[in-house]
Amino acid sequence: MTSSGKNPGVGRMLIALHWLMLVLIAAAYLTIELKSIFPKGSAPREAMATGHYLLGLSIFTLVWLRLLIRFRHPLRRLELNQPGWQLQLRNLVHCSLYVLMIGVPLLGWMTLGAKGTPLAVLGHALPALVSKSAVLAKWFKEMHQTLATIGYLLIGLHAGAALYHHYVRGDDTLRLMVHDFRRDAAP
Repeated sequence: MTSSGKNPGVGRMLIALHWLMLVLIAAAYLTIELKSIFPKGSAPREAMATGHYLLGLSIFTLVWLRLLIRFRHPLRRLELNQPGWQLQLRNLVHCSLYVLMIGVPLLGWMTLGAKGTPLAVLGHALPALVSKSAVLAKWFKEMHQTLATIGYLLIGLHAGAALYHHYVRGDDTLRLMVHDFRRDAAP
């Protein structure tokens, strides 16, 4: 990804959002993994769960901002002289990551609604997206967990591709996502 031809700030903003979302996603995974080490009903377990919910909502909100920016300001794609199957795989992985950044938090929110657990942000309860139902709660939770597990695979594939381009192909893909952003952000 490179910056927009007309507005290089858009490219920097999308790169910043990319890295911010990576941190938020990693934190969401971490909080849910750490939650299980604490006893049920304990304050630390509840704090991990609440942090997980808020991280999920942050990801859900920011993905829409990323999509809005991308649709309003299409980015020039790097021409890396790749075979067609690699370009198709890249597009499939990127699209799948966006679907997960929307779907996983949405399924989490629906799980809470189906359990009858209110989801609050800054002291305000968000509306439940579904009615209370033990059957739906179980199904939504299973789908949420399954898609989150697929997320590990896709994130690994995405990171592996970036490292492949950097170390094997020697192109600018990773440098553009790290070096150019740092240089452009300097005073």
